[in-house]
This record gives sequence, C-alpha cells and structure tokens, in this order.
Amino acid sequence: MAVDMTDLGKRTKAAAKILAKAPTDQKNKALLGLAGILGKDRQPILDANAGDVSAAGAAGLAPGLIDRLTLTPARLDGIAADLRKVIDLPDPVGERYDESTRPNGLHLWRQRVPLGVLGVIYESRPNVTVDVAGLAIKTGNAAILRGGSETIHSNRALVAAVHTALRAADLPEDSVLFVDDPDRARVTELLALDEWVDMIIPRGGGSLHRFCREHSRISVITGGVGICHLYVEQSADQTRSIEVIHNAKTKRPSVCNALDTVLVERAAAAEFLPMVVARLEKDGVTFRAHENALPFLGNPLPASVQAAGPEDFDTEWMALILGLKVVDTLEEAIEHIALHSQNHSDGILTENRDHAARFLAEVDSAAVYVNASTHFTDGAQFGLGAEVAISTQRLHARGPMGLRELTTYKWAAEGDYLIRA
Repeated sequence: MAVDMTDLGKRTKAAAKILAKAPTDQKNKALLGLAGILGKDRQPILDANAGDVSAAGAAGLAPGLIDRLTLTPARLDGIAADLRKVIDLPDPVGERYDESTRPNGLHLWRQRVPLGVLGVIYESRPNVTVDVAGLAIKTGNAAILRGGSETIHSNRALVAAVHTALRAADLPEDSVLFVDDPDRARVTELLALDEWVDMIIPRGGGSLHRFCREHSRISVITGGVGICHLYVEQSADQTRSIEVIHNAKTKRPSVCNALDTVLVERAAAAEFLPMVVARLEKDGVTFRAHENALPFLGNPLPASVQAAGPEDFDTEWMALILGLKVVDTLEEAIEHIALHSQNHSDGILTENRDHAARFLAEVDSAAVYVNASTHFTDGAQFGLGAEVAISTQRLHARGPMGLRELTTYKWAAEGDYLIRA
C-alpha cells in the first residue's frame, strides 16, 4: 500500500513543534540511546543490511554503490562514535549572537532556532539515516527520510532503532519518519509538501539534484556531487605529494570527496607523472591522461593508462580512475578547475606561499585545500560531529552541514515599553 505523504508531513510537522522545545539533555539522551543500540543491539541492522547488499549484487549494482550501501560492525562503531561527538557539541538552539543596543534603547539580538522539517532524499548510503536523524534531533528539527530502494531493509531497521531511542527519551517517534515505499512517485509527492516541509536536502548523483531543483516547491540545498582536483606545482615536495594524492584517490573512491583529476605543472611533469602512475596502479587505479600528459608516461604506455575521452574531465568517477593533465601555469590550473569542478573540494600542493594564497582566493569551491587531501571534506573531520550533507551552493550554507547549518535565526528585541518616534 502506498505511503500517504501528506499524513507523513502533518505528523512530522506536529512532532517538530515538540522537538523544537526539548531541552538539550533530553535530545542528547535520545542520541546516546541510539549510539548504544548501534553498539550492542545491532544484529538486526546488520542482518537487514546483508539482505540489501546481496540483492544489490544480484541486481548488478556498481562496486562503488555496493560499498556505499554496506554496513559492517566497524562502520556502525564509527557511526555511533560520530553520534557521541554530536552529543558533546554545544546545542546551537537558543544561542544568542550579534547583540547590540540601539541609541533609542532597543536591545537586539539574533537567536538560533530549528529550520523545522527536513526532507532528505538519498541513495545507497544507510549511514545517512543515522547521521541525519542524529543531527536533526540535536537541532530540534524533525525529518522525513527517503532512501533508495536498494537500502529499504537497512533503513527500516535503522529507523526502528531511532524510534526506540526517541521513545526512551520521551520524544515523539514522528520526529524522524521514513518513506517506507520504494515507488519514485513518493519523491515527487515529498517535493510538493511545502505546507509541511521546510527544506529539501538531496544526497545522490547529479540527476537527483536536477530533479529536485526542477520539481520542488520547497527550498533545496544541493551538494554532495564533486569533481575534485589537486594541482601539483613544481615547488611541491613530490614524495609527500604522491601520498596526498594516493590518500585522496584510494582511501574511499566511491565518496564525493574522492579525487578525480590531478593537474601537474609542466616543469614537474616528466618526473612526477610516472611517479603517480607507479604508486597508484599498485592499488588498482587506472588513468585517463590528457593528450598533453601522454608524452610524459612512456612509449608504449603502461597498461593502466589510456588517452582521456572528451567527457572524462567532467566525470565524477566514484571508482579507482584518475584523470591526469599537464598545465603550464597556476592561472591555467585555476581556469581548468573553474571549467570542470562542481565546487566541492579542490586543492594545491605547493611550497610557494604566494601561489597558495592566490589559489585559496580564486578557487570558488566549498572546501579549498593547501597541501592536504580532499578526503578531509567531511563533517566529522571538520569537527562538526557528522553532516547532513555537503553543500556546494552559496545559500544558506557551504561545505559540510552540521548543527549550526541546520538552524536559522529570528530577531529578538527588548525595550522598556519603547515606542518608535
């Protein structure tokens, strides 16, 4: 039977009003209970996930998507650890800032309040269920979660754990609701719930983001799609740069902060490009080399290298594939990134501080790095505990969206029976 999306919206909106008033200790109790379930009572979750993973393999899903889908005891431990980090972070709700007193005696400040109801649409990543639930509860937001059909059993088990934790903390179960229906029509219906839902957050591929922007009657935060670059200048420490590139590409190639393209200054290309191939091909990386990089890679080319096609530098690989290109100047590197990046995570490897400063100033991405792996773009790594998404737009937040990014504010004003002259 199809899920009644309007009913979900009404129930979640009602729960949001209760959750918005909940004290920090009560919200933290729910998060601590959920972390405990993930650690001690997790077998039903692992069993449900094993069924999803098996079905995904039989359906021929790409290895990268299956990796995103898979939960292990170690990954559940990591998710629980992130929840505990969120518990330890200050509750932004009610925070006062930008206080001032006008000449007429009017005392003003801004006060953080929850956004309301979040509609989160995501694919292949059941960890998002817990990340969103935890951050939403802590910030007094309710959430409607719509995962992909390939994660439906995992999400049922995870949301059941969330509800158990909410009940134990005497908070409404409807604070986090799950669209338990794989029919894609439910996505379109969710995007039309502007009376009940305050923000849509899609986490998936570019097609999902486009669909949400085109069909939503609700504000949409887009992100989580990235063609990530590292530019290697001739001044860079080549040995250490290789390890940064190796980390950014191979640590977890299926995620949005994984490296897609290496740009190398021409003066360093003859020595550096063969080093990149030799180091990374041992881990199964294959390469798409621009025509200007091919002469530096030997004749015949290594088996792991092939000439790049016309679309390769506009592809988010999400696999052990890496683009290679030679550039003549910093300006050319910045121009390439501006043309091909999706404003997620881009970096420079250099010992030239002036060029590092210029790169930081001119590359317009949500996260810009100097001498560090793009793989750091992550809520936990940035000290946010976890993230609900990585925004690549300019409004209302950029980069990993943690607790503060899930609040808005209201103006508060206090006078002494003050009237305007």
